[in-house]
Amino acid sequence: MSAEFDEQLVRHVAHLARLKLSDDAIAVAASHLSRVVDYVNLLNEVDTEGVAETAHPFEADGVMRDDVARSSVDREAAIKNAPDQAAGCFRVPRVLDQGDA
Repeated sequence: MSAEFDEQLVRHVAHLARLKLSDDAIAVAASHLSRVVDYVNLLNEVDTEGVAETAHPFEADGVMRDDVARSSVDREAAIKNAPDQAAGCFRVPRVLDQGDA
């Protein structure tokens, strides 16, 4: 089963992700996404009967550090190199409610 990602779907996803893509990039993305899904579908055809499920290819015992409380960075040190700040807080560009939904 082939998955077709048309340019309209790519444009919609790009809009949701706030990406500005050229027409050429949209065409390439549609082709690439279709190929990725086709490859995943191909992998779904592989017989995995009798293969144990794994979350990691290697044994990973004891990889977590002890949960020890410690002090964090103070506010002044955290925002010292911020490009824009106000009242001890980071200021960032608005990304919501831009009226082009």
